[in-house]
Amino acid sequence: MRIAVVSDIHGNLPALEAVVAHFKHHGVDIVINLGDNLSGPLLPLETAHFLMAQDWIHLAGNHDRQLLAHGTEQCTDVDELAYTQLTAMELAWLKTLSHKGNLGTDILFCHGTPASDSEYFLETVDVHGAHMATRKEVDERLGTTLAKLVLCGHTHKPRAIRASSGQLVVNPGSVGLPAYDDATPYHHVIENGTPDAHYAILERIKDRWIASLISIPYDYEPMVKLANAHQYPDWAQALATGYMS
Repeated sequence: MRIAVVSDIHGNLPALEAVVAHFKHHGVDIVINLGDNLSGPLLPLETAHFLMAQDWIHLAGNHDRQLLAHGTEQCTDVDELAYTQLTAMELAWLKTLSHKGNLGTDILFCHGTPASDSEYFLETVDVHGAHMATRKEVDERLGTTLAKLVLCGHTHKPRAIRASSGQLVVNPGSVGLPAYDDATPYHHVIENGTPDAHYAILERIKDRWIASLISIPYDYEPMVKLANAHQYPDWAQALATGYMS
């Protein structure tokens, strides 16, 4: 079995199309989308139409949930911007999506962690910023799940970690936004150092899972211009470089 895993598209349709072209060329059996699909100053409507046409497993991320909380404090400025471009059809599709799911007993997938769509799984944030989670922290965030393969998104950082139990936890990184900063719970920055789109292929050979974390170049300049046109220079910087200024 070969599974393509995408996450954190954030309305970046050209990046998504580049990823899809790559995994179609290499052949996969299942595609799992871990959420944060549309929020941002890019192409939420067009991205929604693309995703709705795919026979994939789709999750909602925290930004999808926040977007649906239009008119409340949960809905951030980038969520609000995406919301204004969507119709009742796309919003109804978002409402059908869960923040976690499973394939049998072997595979569990979630946006953040099994407990929360807004919790970091493989990163930990403290007063010094964001850094790789310890094995103990990963074990704790796994909770009671016994799945051999656990897939997560949310932090935009491609990473694969083995828990002390031998369970493999994989974050494919972000398709659409390779860097960002956040103030919660302390100010921190996530940077991948490349404008490339990221995704993962998971392959089961006999009874073992092999993770390939893949970086795909694409024409990001139109998305940089769009972010600047919507007056989001931080997004433009991240999209063009993979770094925050």
